Amino acid sequence: MFTRSLLALALSASALGAQAAPTPGDDTLYSQLGAQPGLVRLMDDFMQRLLADERMRPFFKDVDHAHVKAQLVTQFCQVAGGPCKHDGPDMKKAHDGFDIDRSAFNALVEVLQQAMDAQGIAFGAQNRLLAQLAPMHREIINVK
Repeated sequence: MFTRSLLALALSASALGAQAAPTPGDDTLYSQLGAQPGLVRLMDDFMQRLLADERMRPFFKDVDHAHVKAQLVTQFCQVAGGPCKHDGPDMKKAHDGFDIDRSAFNALVEVLQQAMDAQGIAFGAQNRLLAQLAPMHREIINVK
């Protein structure tokens, strides 16, 4: 259930367009996000904001928050070119049954952007991360 929320987040970034994945060995974005400690701080902030946001709370209220945060850290680490390997279910399977529409996806992205701003992540790094996550929207949004 937590993975479904993660997918919703990734989908809202789709409006920014897709970008090629980091080349192997390019951990620039991962470093710009603060590496593992920075991603943990970002996901702690992000999860708090998701639970406080009336639009997002319903997607996260009945999930294991610690597990969702850990999965997000791993997924963002991998997407950003870090040393992590996300081994959870694919985005489509993880979000199946959550009734995620474009509006919910966009709200998730908005909350992620707020968390990145609060963590002092540079605008360029934010855009690079969102561009990496954007293609997932096709697998996350499951309601027209």
